[in-house]
Amino acid sequence: MTRNKHWTKQVWGFWQQQTATLAAAIAFYTCLPVPSSWTLAFRGIARNAPLIGLMIGGILGLLDSGLHLLGMPVLTKSALVILAGIGLTGGLHLDGAMDTADGLATPDPKRRLEVMSDSLTGAFGAMAAIAIILLKTAALHDIQSHRWLALMAVAGWGRWGQLVAIICYPYLKPTGKGAIHKESNLSARDLIPGLLLLLSLSGFLLIVDSDRWLMSVGMAFGGSAIAVLTGAWFNYKLGGHTGDTYGAVVEWTEALLLCLLAGIFPK
Repeated sequence: MTRNKHWTKQVWGFWQQQTATLAAAIAFYTCLPVPSSWTLAFRGIARNAPLIGLMIGGILGLLDSGLHLLGMPVLTKSALVILAGIGLTGGLHLDGAMDTADGLATPDPKRRLEVMSDSLTGAFGAMAAIAIILLKTAALHDIQSHRWLALMAVAGWGRWGQLVAIICYPYLKPTGKGAIHKESNLSARDLIPGLLLLLSLSGFLLIVDSDRWLMSVGMAFGGSAIAVLTGAWFNYKLGGHTGDTYGAVVEWTEALLLCLLAGIFPK
């Protein structure tokens, strides 16, 4: 009996810890309201980033479907969904992509981190934001079916790519929003749950529509490749990552993967 109580206590403690970490991930990565009575555990929240991405993509997919039922034109609907994604995250990742663009535009590599830390947005940051929003809107407009699945895939792979960058590359600043991730002692095995979750999304497409095997392959291999290569490119340019580049990985992975899917999803 004592052993059963001890086992039950361990299981309950593990469940509480996982729930607290998931709640903290929702609070950190989105603007969704989290009840003040909930316990938040921010250590290790990056493990849940791919799951949060799927959740965000699912919400945007529901919005897209609702606008479709209202008869909204495809281009307008696509723009509203992309803007809703920015609102849902509070522009967290887009802000990082803008700061990263300003930093990379600086001729002196030694000043790049300093420029990225500046709260003022420069011309290159503004251009990066415009490019990302235009690419996403145009690509989503060209995807005429399985749009909800595409939205979930790009949001999930974008955040899985962020997790890859956190685990594989050094963090370049002693403080900042991204420092909490590097302090969590994440390892390569933490990539596996998110990877399996995202691959299962491609498997689901094969089950419901086996004729779309090319899209399934594109989501799986295209998503993972773009996610990994985007983080590797920023590491090559900066010699590591910051919280800003983590956001840039999310945004550029989403934009580039949406462009890929626009070319292979059914019209």
